Order: sequence, then structure tokens, then C-alpha cells
Amino acid sequence: MELRVLHYFLTVAREQSITRAAQSLHLSQPTLSRQLMDLEAEIGKPLLIRGSRQIALTEEGMLLRKRAQEILDLVTKTENELAAEETVAGDIYIGAGETDGLRILLQTAKSLRREYPGIRLHIISGDAPDIVEKLDKGLIDFALILGDRDFSAYSTLALPARDHWGVLLRRDHPLAAYPAVEAEMLADQPLLLSRQVDNKHALLRWLKKDLSQLTIAATYNLIYNASLMVDEGMGCALTLNKLINTEGSSLCFRPCSPTVEMEMTLVWKKYQIFSRPAQIFLDALRRQIELPAEN
Repeated sequence: MELRVLHYFLTVAREQSITRAAQSLHLSQPTLSRQLMDLEAEIGKPLLIRGSRQIALTEEGMLLRKRAQEILDLVTKTENELAAEETVAGDIYIGAGETDGLRILLQTAKSLRREYPGIRLHIISGDAPDIVEKLDKGLIDFALILGDRDFSAYSTLALPARDHWGVLLRRDHPLAAYPAVEAEMLADQPLLLSRQVDNKHALLRWLKKDLSQLTIAATYNLIYNASLMVDEGMGCALTLNKLINTEGSSLCFRPCSPTVEMEMTLVWKKYQIFSRPAQIFLDALRRQIELPAEN
């Protein structure tokens, strides 16, 4: 299975047309069609459903599209790392969810770029399962994970920051009159819940309920979308502090009482052999944590 052919396949999947894909790739249509048929023969299963107007993917084709993109991304990442070995330049890939704690990593990256302007930082957003999957596949160097989890399979660095859970409300909501929100106040409220929250989550322990006992109006994985739902009056969003700037808006944030904290941990694969930029970044981050810079 050649990388060139995987690129052809992804182009066809994106364009949903062999004709448009051939034009994009500067190939003749018969040449591209033959390459795709050879790929299907090599795999032993059909990948494309060839309609009269557009191309669709079979179930196997959808799986190959996902894997092919991961393979090509990893090849590109490796080529960039090898090209940058002699000059301290290249890419650092960090997977992270929505958290103000990311600032610690950004401060380190900013300082590094003063000394090594050829270093580029890439933040890959996603929830914990998505990020850990990318880490395991070698598509990112580090993952910033929130909460108390089993990190025994990884190397870790605890960060000196904490996120706090609370409730995002409209300012005209009755609970907005309180400086903090207790669990009992949410008993009859429609809630907007992050899709990462499960029955083992610290937030559910604070609520003293499991998911089946909550009135969940919607779930979200991006807090900005949840803030729109709150503003439209769909419910109260349980979220982390500092993610939505409520100053001058119709929304407000009220922390949980008692406080519900989330620890932050930077994780990477054990025995990871880093690119020079990634290793320099990790060393600089460790120094920053041990000796915090003055404001």
C-alpha cells in the first residue's frame, strides 16, 4: 500500500468524484480509476460506491479514510522532525481540551520561540478519549489531561494549576443571585452537560446523583456552543471556570460550593523518543514549573 495511492484515495473521498479528484491531482481519469481499483484489489474489499453523480465510501472505505489520514499525518510529522534535527526548529504537537491551564504550556512555548524562532506549536483540540488516541498513535507529542485518571501507562508531569467546576447561567436566572451554587439548587434545573462527564466523574460525586437522575437538556463538547444554548434559555451549563468571558454579556458563572477541582497533568508515551523541539519544550516546562517566572 503506497503513500501516493493513499493520497489519491483521500482526494477522491474528499471530492466525492473521480473526475474532480483527477483534476485536483493532475492525473488522467483512467489512471486514477486504475490506481483505485488496484488498491481495492490489494485490500480485497470494495472501498467506493460508484454512483452516477458522486462517489460514496463503503464501510471499509470509511475506515481506510480515517487510517490513511492518520498515516499521512504521521509521515509528515516524522519528515518535519528529521528535517529539523540539525537546526533547533520544527513542530511540537499538544492535544488539549478546553482549559485555562493551557496558559502554562503557552508561556513556555512563547519563551522558547524567543531563542528558537523556528519552533512551531500546534494545539490539537479534543476531549480526553480523542486526545489519548492521537497520543497512542504518535500523532501528537503530549496530551494535557484534566482530572484524576490512571496514568500508569504514561510518563507524566503534574502542572501547578487547577480548574474549578461551576455553572454558566443567564444573568436573569434565579441562581445568578447567589455567589456560588450548591448541588441541591440544581435538583429541578435542566442541565447542559459535557459529553466527558460519566458516573465516575467528580462533578457527579458533587451532585450526589448519577446521570440517570439528572434532567439533561443537552450535551456538548465545545463550551462556546453550550454558552449559546444557555443564552437561548435551554438550561444551565456545568462547565469549568475561565472558559467563557462573561464580562458585559447576558451570562454569568457561579462556582460550585463546595469547590470541585480538576487536576491538570501533561502526559506522553513511556520511553518516548522526542524530536529536539519537543525535548527542549519539555525541559523548559520543567524549569518553569520549578522556578515560576515573575509577573
